[in-house]
Amino acid sequence: MITYEYPFNERIRTLLRLEDLFDKTSHFLQVDGSHEHHVALVTLFEILEVAGRADLKMDLIQELERQRQTLLAFRNNPDISEEALSGALYEIEQSSAALLGMAGKIGQYLRENDWLMSIKSRAAIPGGVCEFDLPSYHYWLHQPAETRRDAVSAWLKPMLPLRDGLAIVLRLLRSSGRPEHQVAKNGAFQMMLGGSSSQMVRVAIPLGSPYIPEISANKYALNIRFTSPDGGLRPRPCDAEVAFDMTFCNL
Repeated sequence: MITYEYPFNERIRTLLRLEDLFDKTSHFLQVDGSHEHHVALVTLFEILEVAGRADLKMDLIQELERQRQTLLAFRNNPDISEEALSGALYEIEQSSAALLGMAGKIGQYLRENDWLMSIKSRAAIPGGVCEFDLPSYHYWLHQPAETRRDAVSAWLKPMLPLRDGLAIVLRLLRSSGRPEHQVAKNGAFQMMLGGSSSQMVRVAIPLGSPYIPEISANKYALNIRFTSPDGGLRPRPCDAEVAFDMTFCNL
């Protein structure tokens, strides 16, 4: 299945963007090539930009505390595994403590590194990090792979509490709903939500199915228009019946 997630508010949108950026940084950091490590570093700069919201850390702490209180209500419930519950509570408490331990503005230590900021500013220019623009960066890219990996890992490490906290919140969010089978007639699907409190909708389509959902939604209505890629992967209107699974998620 291919799953498309559509957030209903800016907070979830930010968490999804950060999750994607952290995943990409981790992926490219595991490879030894200098090009991959360049991508990992540039993606770290993107994390710095997205995580720059002043209230992001407190949002995560408050949400984790809300989920902790919810889980505490299941104590001594015979239908709930005490071991699993204790594990979930411990994970949330550890993540909250790590977030509270983040001092100052998120990523400020990166902003105070003049060398990194010179790379960040040049990376925003097409072809701006060539060796004649940043010879010191060209030198760094020719250091052993382990040296580069250790450096990027050290720059990333202080922001890992964000990654761990948002991972818990998004995992709980995704598991909060149950999928329902739906069919879009003539490639279109509409549902009135009546002020629903859902924070995200997930649309799952079988792998290999040649349909792409274009989703627009607010708390009152959901609209999905399916398109099909032509030979150049450009979407074109679809008038077929499209079967898909839809899940509304809310914490």
